Order: sequence, then C-alpha cells, then structure tokens
Amino acid sequence: GMLSMFSMFSMFSMFSMPTGTPVYSVSWAPDSDKVLYTSGKQLIIKPLQPNAKVLQWKAHDGLILKTDWNSVNDLILSAGEDCRYKVWDSFGRALYNSQPHEYPLTAIAWALDGELFAVGSFNTLRLCDKTGWSYALEKPNTGSIFSISWSIDGTQLAGACGNGHVIFAHVVEQHWEWKNFGITLIKRRTMKVHNVINDAVDLLEFRDRVIKASLSYGYLVVATSLQCYVFSTKNWNTPLIFDLKEGTVSLILQAERHFLLVDGGGLYLYSYEGRLISSPKYPGMRTDILNAQTVSLSNDTLAVKDKADEKVIYIFEALSGKPLGDGKPLTHKTEIVEIALDQKGLTNERKIAFIDKNRDLFITSVKRFGKEQKIVKIGTMVQSLAWNDTSNILCGIQDSRFTVWYYPNTVYVDKDLLPKTLYEKDASEFSKNPQIVSFVGNQSTIRRADGSLVHLHISPYPAILHDYVSTSRWEDGVRLCRFVKDQTLWACLAAMAVANKDMTTAEIAYAAIGEIDKVQYINSIKDLPSKESRMAHMLLFSGNTQEAETLLLQSGLVYQAIQVNINLYNWERALDLAVKHRTHVDTVLAYRQKFLEDFRKKETNQRFLQYAEGLEVDWNKIKAKIEMEIAKERERAAASPAVRT
Repeated sequence: GMLSMFSMFSMFSMFSMPTGTPVYSVSWAPDSDKVLYTSGKQLIIKPLQPNAKVLQWKAHDGLILKTDWNSVNDLILSAGEDCRYKVWDSFGRALYNSQPHEYPLTAIAWALDGELFAVGSFNTLRLCDKTGWSYALEKPNTGSIFSISWSIDGTQLAGACGNGHVIFAHVVEQHWEWKNFGITLIKRRTMKVHNVINDAVDLLEFRDRVIKASLSYGYLVVATSLQCYVFSTKNWNTPLIFDLKEGTVSLILQAERHFLLVDGGGLYLYSYEGRLISSPKYPGMRTDILNAQTVSLSNDTLAVKDKADEKVIYIFEALSGKPLGDGKPLTHKTEIVEIALDQKGLTNERKIAFIDKNRDLFITSVKRFGKEQKIVKIGTMVQSLAWNDTSNILCGIQDSRFTVWYYPNTVYVDKDLLPKTLYEKDASEFSKNPQIVSFVGNQSTIRRADGSLVHLHISPYPAILHDYVSTSRWEDGVRLCRFVKDQTLWACLAAMAVANKDMTTAEIAYAAIGEIDKVQYINSIKDLPSKESRMAHMLLFSGNTQEAETLLLQSGLVYQAIQVNINLYNWERALDLAVKHRTHVDTVLAYRQKFLEDFRKKETNQRFLQYAEGLEVDWNKIKAKIEMEIAKERERAAASPAVRT
C-alpha cells in the first residue's frame, strides 16, 4: 500500500511547476482538466494536457492569498494583500474589481450553486452576488478569517478565525418580487409576504430551513431541506406540500403550467397541484452544474445545455420527458453560454434563443420537421436576455444598447424587415455588465453592476398586437397600428400577416412602411389562379425557395415550378426539372438564350449546348404553351373548392 502511494505521488511530481514564489492557493477547473494557482501577484491557469497553452496574467497589486473556481458559473474569484477581491471569467477577463478594504483579504469562497460568494478579512465577513457587488457586511470579533466553507445547500457557511474560534453564518433576507408581491426570507424558516397594492402582510412558517424559492406566474414555490411547498398568490393559508425525493434542490424554474426542480439526482417536472409529470434524462447528465442560464422551461418544452459538449442543447417534451422529435439534440457551431425558450403560442412554433461564447444571439425553432434546423443570428455582443412572460417578445442587452425584438419570428418571414421591428435604447446608464432579472408584462427589470435595480417600461402595444394576431383579429390589428402611428408596430404587423398568410393585412402594413416593391409582389400573388401557387409564392416571399418548389411539384404544377427557377436564374435546376418531367425544355432554353443575349454573352454550359442543338426557338409557340398551362391551372382551381387565401 505504501509503495503504491509513493509511486502515485512521484507521478504527480512530473506536473510540479517551480514558480520561485510560494503558491498560496490552488483551485480545480470545473471539468478537472486545468488547475488555477497563485504566484505572487499573478494568476496562472495550467492545463494538465502536455504542451497546452498556459494562461497567466497580473491579477492584483499585492500578493494573492486565495482563489476559488465555481463549477456552475465557471467564474474565478481572487483575493489578496492589496485589500481587494476580484471576479474573473475563465479566460482571465476582469468582470468585477472591488473597492479596497481596510485589511488584506484572507479568505474567499463560492457557494456551491455559484449565485453567492463570501469574503473574509480581519474582523470582517462580506456576502456578495456572483457579479461582485456586496449584499451584506458583518463585523464579527474573529481576528482574520483564514478559510471559508459553505454548506452543500448554500444556506450557511463556517469560517476559520485567527482568534481560535469557528464562526457560523446563515444567509437570510433573500428577496423575491413578482407583480404586486414582494417576499422576504426574514428567518431561516420564515417568509414575509407583502402585497404592495393593499399593504397586506402574511407570514409563512416552514418546518425546516428554506433552501430555494421562486415566485412567478401566480405561484410561490419553496424548497426546504425535506419538502416542497406550493403557494398560490391568491391564497397564502393553504399551501400544497409534498416530500422531496432526495438531495438538496439547487434550482427551481417556473412556467405558466408547471415547474421544474433540479437536485443532485435529476430533473423533476411537477404540476402546481404537486403531481410529478416527468423526469427527463440525457446521457452523461450532471444536474449539479445546471443554473437558470443553462436550463429553460416553457409550457410544453424543456431545454438543457449540455456540459460535456457545450455546443449541444437537449430538448424534451415537458409532459412525457422524452427527447423532442427525432431525439437528436440541437447542435451549434460554437460553445453556448445561455439559453431561453419563448413562453407563449403554439407548441409547433416554439422558439429557443441562445447566446454563444462570442456573445452572438441566435434563434431557432425547437421543432424540426425532418429538415436541417435553421439557426439564425439576430444580435451581436449580447450580455443578457429574457423572453416576456405573456407574449413572444425578447429583450436583451446588446453592446451598449437595451434592445427589444418585438417579433423575433420576422427572421423566418422577411429577414430584411427585422431591424424595423426592434426597439433600441441607450444602455450606458446601466454601467458595465448589467443583467436582465425579469421581463414581466410591460416592465423589464435590470440589475446594474453595483447591485441596484432599474425598471424599464416597454410599450404595451406590441403585446396587444401579439394578442390580436393569436386570435386572428386582423382588422383590430390594423386599427391599433393606425391609432398608434408607429413604423415599428406596422413592421411587426407586416411580418405577422405574412407568417399567418393573411395577404390583405400584409399589403396594408407593407404600404404603411413604404415597402412598395413588396406591396406589388403581394398584389401579384393575390392574382394567381390557384391556392397552391399562392402558397408557393408566399414561401418564395419569405425566401423558402426549396419548399415553394416542392409544394408546386407535389400539386402537379410542373411548369410553375420550372418558371419559379427561371425567375430566380436557377438555370440548372430549371433544366433538370424540364428534362426529368419531359416538358418545357424549349421554354427553359428560350429564356436562357434571351438572358444571355441581354448580357451579350455566349452559351458555355455543356448541358445547355447539348439540348439546344438543332432547336429553333419559337416565342409564339412558347407563349401559347405558357397560356395553356395557366388556363389548365385556372380550370383545376375552379374544379376544386379551395378557399382563397
């Protein structure tokens, strides 16, 4: 036994790195493949694989005494003799730099879930938010605090004191807000509810200490060490109570119809009546490192960002807990840092927005109908994002602007229109690294870097418009836009109308924002003889060429499919279709010839030369053929009782 122990240690000595200065602190990276250690005023991140690049930077103006690296949020803490503490990301970028304290900082430690950390100094204990600002400062008579250790559930900590004592501290006075309710944890087992409308106060008592809580959608969900309580905001006296399976709850997420509990054992979806709905699983699942940025819940869908492969998002059906669709996860080209599902609308239109490590914002549909998903970029340098709770409006902090995407689905309908559907406001007043806390109703709440909250009012009209469109009240939508006289709102209505194939409204809305070319195209669509042709040209309008062609071919409108490709100068595809269906080869060749003549070019494509051999173009014959095709389509449309879109 002794021998094997020594051989193990000699193996490790190969990794030892002589720095010449004492190493005061060392921390493992979340994935255990790197080590962070101190060297004087420098912080060094050393990967364990040989020849990998070592990251080193000057972090403090004095000796660094303590570090910690959190596995949930991947952030690094450092504290030193320069009397400051700092927060870093894993690339060594400074996120927070504290004011100098009176004495050197001798201890610093993350709570396990990465939401809070504590800092120790001479007769000083400070509680801080993960972004760096301070919640509370205590001045216990302890001498210097040399080490801090958090309990697993993150509700209490112990400190090793220079005067021979061990100090215990409990985290209280967490605060939750939703609409007219403010709730505060006043003692370890007691919450105070304050209704600001009528000034009513309720006290909620619990059997065990409160570990996590969440307040949203008219419910307060509280997890204690052994039980879960569900209160309706309409009645605080009769909570629903059920026992927890195991482990400490590390995260509670709420949607309108149900809520998610995350603990060391798994993911559990419950109804507000306390019924276990599902328990989704995926390969290599590690629930201990999930947080509100990496899990998202809506009424029908649950999304989880994987830790093993950070480019992957697992998507589940909420009610069954099974992977959505073909079971393949959503995959992006770079690592993803934050995800969010929209909350309203139909299940098959559910969208997920996510930020990748380059801080680009993307949106994509959760449901993929057999085809490759279209992931579309809609923002850059995005720090933080949130979906509205009552309509599918997205807000985010983008570079130095607070941006609201009133109708993000525009990117799938008319990409050029997206900039016209945004609201932007200068965000420099929020200082560096602001975070969006919530987006409820017409109010977005933002936390600045110093911990103060800023409430922003968002125009109520886009949400009203969403509501009208979801119930097909197009005339009300047009009336609203005429009343508000706002170009942004008209642009939203135009995109919503195209998405829902309401051409009359689309025409009015595009005319209002002066997009005359689109008005003319919509007009030409209205005059097409058959429903299938109109549908196909609507798809073309949104840039879905492939789908438009497929629709025409499935409807037996071969000539129309060929003509679409000719109009788009997809010559090869037009010829392929003509040859395959043995029709209109001469039409394709005639248009191709005219195209080349207009540009005074010679035919160089072998296939076209081959089919054009010995073929005399007779435009009168071709025009007659085309007229026949259109007449045929008219007859078909008249015979089938199709509704005009």
